[in-house]
Amino acid sequence: MDMHTVVVGTSGTTADDVVAVARHGARVELSTAAVDALAASRLIVDALAAKPEPVYGVSTGFGALASRHISTELRAQLQRNIVRSHAAGMGPRVEREVVRALMFLRLKTVASGHTGVRPEVAQTMADVLNAGITPVVHEYGSLGCSGDLAPLSHCALTLMGEGEAEGPDGTVRPAGELLAAHGITPVELREKEGLALLNGTDGMLGMLVMALADLRNLYTSADITAALSLEALLGTDKVLAPELHAIRPHPGQGVSADNMLRVLAGSGLTGHHQDDAPRVQDAYSVRCAPQVNGAGRDTLDYAAVVAGRELASAVDNPVVLPDGRVESNGNFHGAPVAYVLDFLAIVAADLGSICERRTDRLLDKHRSHGLPPFLADDAGVDSGLMIAQYTQAALVSEMKRLAVPASADSIPSSAMQEDHVSMGWSAARKLRTAVDNLTRIVAVELYAATRAVELRAAEGLVPAPASQAAVAALRAAGAEGPGPDRFLAPDLAAADTFVREGRLVAAVEPVTGPLA
Repeated sequence: MDMHTVVVGTSGTTADDVVAVARHGARVELSTAAVDALAASRLIVDALAAKPEPVYGVSTGFGALASRHISTELRAQLQRNIVRSHAAGMGPRVEREVVRALMFLRLKTVASGHTGVRPEVAQTMADVLNAGITPVVHEYGSLGCSGDLAPLSHCALTLMGEGEAEGPDGTVRPAGELLAAHGITPVELREKEGLALLNGTDGMLGMLVMALADLRNLYTSADITAALSLEALLGTDKVLAPELHAIRPHPGQGVSADNMLRVLAGSGLTGHHQDDAPRVQDAYSVRCAPQVNGAGRDTLDYAAVVAGRELASAVDNPVVLPDGRVESNGNFHGAPVAYVLDFLAIVAADLGSICERRTDRLLDKHRSHGLPPFLADDAGVDSGLMIAQYTQAALVSEMKRLAVPASADSIPSSAMQEDHVSMGWSAARKLRTAVDNLTRIVAVELYAATRAVELRAAEGLVPAPASQAAVAALRAAGAEGPGPDRFLAPDLAAADTFVREGRLVAAVEPVTGPLA
């Protein structure tokens, strides 16, 4: 566990905080202001609970059953029951980092003082995170409206000492045993607390925040691989001139063009497009890389704005307002988050598609401007990277299927009370698969482009210093260079890890300076 500590206040949680807790095991502490806000809002809930008039979420049933007034002696049972009944997920387990993000973001909203949850419940949430206990959450169960209900319910069940969870050693055990082993007392939920633990967009938001972190790395990596491919194809870097991009001032386009120019600085391969087989222009997949990569970058920026707004939100129903009112609302609807999750799946698919087109061009002797067929050592005896492109094409095809929006769908639930839902959790789950696939696609282009650059260097042409740094680092990471056919999967796996861990960007930045 990382000893870095994230302090949760009534506001101010950042995307970096989410990643630190979810991925790097940062400890969580509640600020004094958060504890005070929790206590103040709880006084309001307790006062309403003592009144004879029914208040939704405090002294009533939920959803389509909200019309029933629940007597005092049954309210603790009601809160336990909502958690138990809503913990109805099915399918494979969700990844540990997603569950930690889910729990942390729910704690963030609870700490805002708008939910009416007692301070001791919030502290137990922090204790579970700090102990490395991860509730078992299943793939299916959220419609992305009224919150990520089933996933959050499985987390709340762990707080109650029920259900199953994974310990810090990776072993799944009864949650009660894990809590006891770490000296954590299970919570006994009171009015509104069960509902408050379930009613948020935390799962889809956590996956959005982590996808943005991954995609930032991938877009910079794709600028580098596009530059390497342009170089290997003896293309022209004149299309990257700043003045050309200034007259179409989409911010991301200018950033990507600048990144590519930095990688290509000092190249002896660019500018040979008029040599043996003169070309007026390079193909779109080469020439338009900044336009495609840049449009994706701009989409990431918009998605980050939405994520920032959601991080600043207190999503619950009902909510405790500063003037003491407890009001029902629809802020739990996941539409804003669901839309950008789908947008990101679309741009990721298109980035994967243009990467694959450049790879195919590098392997085709009729379009590669003098490179050997499939970059093979002895074409015919060797197949070279022929099937690496097949793998890449299969990944691109799946990316296109994953780009079909989930947020355009809705299935009514809760006896038509919840008659329009966001499907944001589903959008987030498919985006995670898309990000994984995109990493592999970029890795295949990197592997092909570095081999092609090395083959050009063997002919006496001198690659850019940044390109040489990328080649050297990739080879040191275990992805071998040109030569006779060999077992290719380990090389591709090494390239995948190299890109995924940000090592491609790290390899070239000492030469190029920081890339955006």
